[in-house]
Amino acid sequence: MPEQVCISLDAMGGDHAPEMVLAGAEIALKRLPHLKFLMFGDEARLKPLLAKYPTLEAVSEIRHASQEVSMEDKPSVALRQRRDSSMRLAINAVKEGDAQGVISAGNTGALMAMAKFVLKTVRGIDRPAIATYMPTQRGETVMLDLGANIECDEHNLVQFALMGEVFTRILFGLEKPSVGLLNVGIEELKGNESVKKAAAILREIDLPIRFEGFVEGDDLAKGTVDVIVTDGFTGNVALKTAEGTARLLVHFLRETFKSSFFAKIGYLLARRSLQRFRDRMDPRRYNGAMLLGLNGIAVKSHGGTDALGFSNAIGVCHDLIVNNLNDSIKHELSVFEEAMSGLEDAEQEDVAVPVGQTN
Repeated sequence: MPEQVCISLDAMGGDHAPEMVLAGAEIALKRLPHLKFLMFGDEARLKPLLAKYPTLEAVSEIRHASQEVSMEDKPSVALRQRRDSSMRLAINAVKEGDAQGVISAGNTGALMAMAKFVLKTVRGIDRPAIATYMPTQRGETVMLDLGANIECDEHNLVQFALMGEVFTRILFGLEKPSVGLLNVGIEELKGNESVKKAAAILREIDLPIRFEGFVEGDDLAKGTVDVIVTDGFTGNVALKTAEGTARLLVHFLRETFKSSFFAKIGYLLARRSLQRFRDRMDPRRYNGAMLLGLNGIAVKSHGGTDALGFSNAIGVCHDLIVNNLNDSIKHELSVFEEAMSGLEDAEQEDVAVPVGQTN
């Protein structure tokens, strides 16, 4: 039997909480029966809801939280004034060792601020990054950062590349995922200084990363690489654009099949194929964004998801816990630091003036 895994849940986070959170945990438990949950929230609301799921109730513990973080709360306000919130206490449980990971469908900014404050960052990581995966022509591609860091320098981007490669390797079981930097072109001279310097570092240092250079916006859908690295501003815009395009495509299909009698007949004939298409594009399949770079596993679920989507976020959290994500990231960072140290020593030797030589 697999070792039991304990996950803390912000039971009050999300548009449809707490009902959605408990229903999602019930679905996840059927697939992963060795799970255990700590549920943080209003005990008076949670207790009768949990009683509807006897199997889930047997492996869950409710811990009362007198506050909730709203979607309108600014991260700074949530950090200072929501210390007894379901989100904060769920994060504290990971810090205190009561749980091995935390999941919330609540306010993203507040979750990042609280998680960074409580869990701190892994040594060698300047800023955490939000990473998730999306469907492509080849399968799935991971992209980060998705909004945690609006501006990034080359060191942040290199750290994102390291963390994203480990995340992808664990999530998809790939031996050596390919990594690309999102840019305005694939030519070496294009892009801002941070992107160009990050590419130079990734090319020059000796790391076990399959760096493929620059990729462009249309490579997201092609699946040209397994990991796409960018700053949070660009990543968030790209993600929201992809989500909007998917919804637009579904809207056009619906309108097309309603346009005439023969179109409706065509829909009936193609219904099974269209169902496969809808399943492939279903955002619930890809729910569960990881806050990479923290001293603890923290997963952000989409706020508007349903029980099935939340269960998939639980699955992501479980996989990262059992595969020791943070230990792998720390190992990659130690290799990177050694490689950077060797590169800096070599550069100093190149510019050093030989003894006895005068200018």
